[in-house]
Amino acid sequence: MRVTTSTLSLTVADVAVSRDFFCTHLGYQVAMAADGFASLTRGDAAADIVLLRHGSEVLPPEQRDQQATGLILALTVNGIEAEERRLREAGAPITMSLREEAWGERLFQLTDPNGVVVQFVEWAAQDEPTQDEPARSEESAMLVITPAAENVTESPNARMTGLAAPSRGSTELSTWTVSMEADQTGPEHVINREQVWTVTAGALEVTCAGRTEKISAGQTLVLPPDVLRQVHAPQAAEAHVAMRADGVASVPGTEGTRVLPWAQ
Repeated sequence: MRVTTSTLSLTVADVAVSRDFFCTHLGYQVAMAADGFASLTRGDAAADIVLLRHGSEVLPPEQRDQQATGLILALTVNGIEAEERRLREAGAPITMSLREEAWGERLFQLTDPNGVVVQFVEWAAQDEPTQDEPARSEESAMLVITPAAENVTESPNARMTGLAAPSRGSTELSTWTVSMEADQTGPEHVINREQVWTVTAGALEVTCAGRTEKISAGQTLVLPPDVLRQVHAPQAAEAHVAMRADGVASVPGTEGTRVLPWAQ
């Protein structure tokens, strides 16, 4: 058997919105179109896509009520950070931020208005050891991270210094320090992962789910995921924060999620 082309046929509720999604964000072009139908193509190795309206009579009767759910269209690319940045800046609905799995797969996902999940994938490059740098064994695979100026993020309310993160060698956790001047207050926001805050200097007042606690130097606060919180510094303070590396933030009144640059 010799396959000359590959086509993925998707049954969706609204052909037009999926057509626009694939053409706007993923570089597809319309090859053919009619009422309740669109054929999309690209000039590379990506599979062609056919969109059919749910209930279309061109489908066998037993397939007319089925829709494209539980399916992931995976596209392997080069330069995955640039692709995520491009899509995020274009307002694409990114539903899983860029992450790296322990086995070396780097990926993120976006979802079209009909629920079609598109996954971008890039395999992390494996550095070859040089003559001066022998390969590390599992028993000795320690990593020392030194904060640098490029790991510092300044906001109007705090200064974050990134420590461990996927971009700096960790695979499961991100850690960073937070410095706040007296009377600074961060915005209300939600984090989708549990965070552990240890105050190392001064004190912080944290409001979470309507409850406010004051955490002084030497104390640790565990913040649950998916709960509205706000951090205030009644005096100058510093804290060390730990979180799963795939955590993202959302802000009430805004759409989508936001990555934490110091934790990436």
